[in-house]
Amino acid sequence: MADLLDKVISLSKRRGFIFPGSEIYGGLANTYDLGPRGVELKNNLQNLWWKEFVHKRPEIYGLDTAILMSPKVWEASGHTQNFADVLIDCKNCQYRTRADHLIEDVTNQKVEGKSNQQLQQIIQDKQIPCPKCGKINWTPLRKFNQLFETQVGIISGAKNTAFLRGETAQGMFVNFKQVLDSLHPKLPFGLAQAGRVFRNEITMGKFTFRVLEFDLAEFEYFVRQEDWEKWFEFWKEEVTKFAHLLGISDDHLRWRPHTKEELSHYSTRTEDLEYKYPFGFKEWFAVAYRTDFDLKNHMQQSGVDLRYLDPVSGEKFIPHVIEPTFGLTRSLTTLLINSYHEDTVKNRIVMKLPHLLAPYKAAVFPLLANKEELVAKAHAVHALLYDDFTVDFDARGNIGKRYFSQDEIGTPFCITVDFDTLEDDTVTVRDRDTTSQERVNLTQLSTYLKEKLH
Repeated sequence: MADLLDKVISLSKRRGFIFPGSEIYGGLANTYDLGPRGVELKNNLQNLWWKEFVHKRPEIYGLDTAILMSPKVWEASGHTQNFADVLIDCKNCQYRTRADHLIEDVTNQKVEGKSNQQLQQIIQDKQIPCPKCGKINWTPLRKFNQLFETQVGIISGAKNTAFLRGETAQGMFVNFKQVLDSLHPKLPFGLAQAGRVFRNEITMGKFTFRVLEFDLAEFEYFVRQEDWEKWFEFWKEEVTKFAHLLGISDDHLRWRPHTKEELSHYSTRTEDLEYKYPFGFKEWFAVAYRTDFDLKNHMQQSGVDLRYLDPVSGEKFIPHVIEPTFGLTRSLTTLLINSYHEDTVKNRIVMKLPHLLAPYKAAVFPLLANKEELVAKAHAVHALLYDDFTVDFDARGNIGKRYFSQDEIGTPFCITVDFDTLEDDTVTVRDRDTTSQERVNLTQLSTYLKEKLH
């Protein structure tokens, strides 16, 4: 398992899932671009998340809020004061990292939230060396804010500082009143969105596990204060079910409560759903109890009444919030690792992605790429399917190489057009996982695939 991550990274680049960012210019550390197969995988994941947590739940409403907001939003939310990491540098080789990650990688103990003095003492007591040069020659620890700063304005000298959002949550909190006024929802209800967020943090290079910009999906579920524990447990169960839907088994999952020291400034209870990566159990999803922290602070700082009016009792109060969070970009690493399979019997690599998430549901081949009649018929079969499925077309190389290529992409079914197809309109359908083959008439092909994929 030690080299599993390296194998997944290599396959991701080779098969067009994920590319290093700005690679032709030497790259930019901890940035990645999604290739043709990667963007399909991410979109399928995001669409499934939206279906499960928004479309299937009439009390949860979707939003798409701006990346740039008034800097007052981040002041009120506490991010400009508290959204910080602790840095440490190697004086010998100038290697820079987060002090808590440095310690955790060596000791396998969670130390996030401990004071600078405590972290410094642990590094000294454990004599933790630089992972790059091996020397023990560290700078003093110092904090830096994770929010990316930018400038808004077109006139030099008159620009105003703004921030790229570090979470999607604040866009939902600042639109709370607009939702109340326009939709009049009854408690409990939720606001959900998925989108890009930015965190200027030092990462340890574990592929898309921790990067500078990433896609996040989360929702704020507004409840009465006295009901928060019930809803916290409910959403933990639902988050676990979603992980199962993505093909993750329980032996690769565990819930871990945050210690008091590592809790975010807005939370009094947070639990991470951790996945067993090749580098150990690490956070994948999370559920946090944000109390009334955000709405209360935005109400105080803006002067706008953000209380909820109970339509029956007439009571006005600030709701409390349960927040389930799902890292979509991190999930790409999770899913690719979890799906990677080496079939030593057939000497192939298979990405056993759940059918719901596979970039292509099927691929269509002509048996021989140099026979025009087979290629034309294969294009016709492709056209027959693409209204209902995401379908690849491949006429490169020999049929065996095409099969193995689609196995590495994770395509559940391969459809081969041969000379018999020209006679009787039947095709050979090959199953990714079993490699078994079945002859199917074109009139039944779409129905056959729908049943198999379901």
